[in-house]
Amino acid sequence: MPKVVQEILHPELWGEKSTSVNVGGDGVNVNTGKGKPGDTAVNVKPGPDPFEYNYAATENQIHDDPNVALFLLEKDMHPGATRTLRFTETTEKSAFLPYQISQSIPFSSNKLPEILSKFSVKPGTEKAETMKNTIKECEEPSIRGEEKYCATSLESMIDFTTSKLGKIDKAVSTEVEKQTPKQKYTVAVGVERMGGEKNVVCHKQKYAYAVFYCHKSDTTRAYMVPLKGADGTKAKAVAVCHTDTSAWNPKHLAFQVLKVEPGTVPICHFLPQDHIVWVPK
Repeated sequence: MPKVVQEILHPELWGEKSTSVNVGGDGVNVNTGKGKPGDTAVNVKPGPDPFEYNYAATENQIHDDPNVALFLLEKDMHPGATRTLRFTETTEKSAFLPYQISQSIPFSSNKLPEILSKFSVKPGTEKAETMKNTIKECEEPSIRGEEKYCATSLESMIDFTTSKLGKIDKAVSTEVEKQTPKQKYTVAVGVERMGGEKNVVCHKQKYAYAVFYCHKSDTTRAYMVPLKGADGTKAKAVAVCHTDTSAWNPKHLAFQVLKVEPGTVPICHFLPQDHIVWVPK
C-alpha cells in the first residue's frame, strides 16, 4: 500500500477490519475483512466546503477558514515563490465503514433524523448541522464539466475513480515533515506535473465516519510542489489547478481571495493532508 494512502485512510482505526488499497501496474486492488467504524467526531467548518464550487463564501469563512491561503494562481507556483500557509489535518481520524455497512446506512437529507439517531447525535447541535451540510453538499448537482460523487466507503471511492480514469498510476496527497503553525514557505526547484488534464480529486468531509467528496474534470492539472518552510520544515504539497472556472459561483472563496473573475485565469489550490489525487496511467 502506498504510504500516503495508508496514512490518509488510517487503517489502524478499522478495528478487526483490515482494508488495504494497492496501486500498481494492474490498477487498484482492495482487500477487505470485517470490523467496526471509528468514533463519531465532527468539527464545525467556518463556511461551505471551499472545494465545492457551487457556493459563495461566507464572511467569516473569508477571515477564519485556514483553507483560504491554499488558493493561488498557477503563474505563482514557480521556484522561489513564497506563500504563507498552514497545512491542516483533521484531528478526528474518522474511519471508513465496511462497504456492506455503508450501503445499509442512509445518506440523504430526507433520512437525517434516522442518521443522527444511529450515531447518537442530538438534532440541533453543531455536529448535527455539520453532518446535515455535508449531505446537502453531496446532493447538490455537479457544475458544468464536472462529475462528482460522495464516497462513503473505500470500495465506492475506488470504483468511482477507476470508472472515470481506467487504470490508476498513483494516489498522492500532501506530505508535511511535521505539524507547524502558519508560516512562510518557499517553492523549491522540482515542481512536477502529474498526468494530463484528467484526474480524480477526493476531499475529506466532516462526518460521523469517513466520507470523501470526489470529482473528476477534464480541465484540471495536478502538480507535486516541493516547499521549504522558514524554520527548515520541508513539505511535498499537492496542488490542483483548474483551467476552466467559468461555471463556478462568482462569489466563490477563490475569486474573493485572489481578486480574479470566473473563467479568466487558471486557479490552483494546495490540498490539505487528508485529501487525495488519483492520477491515471
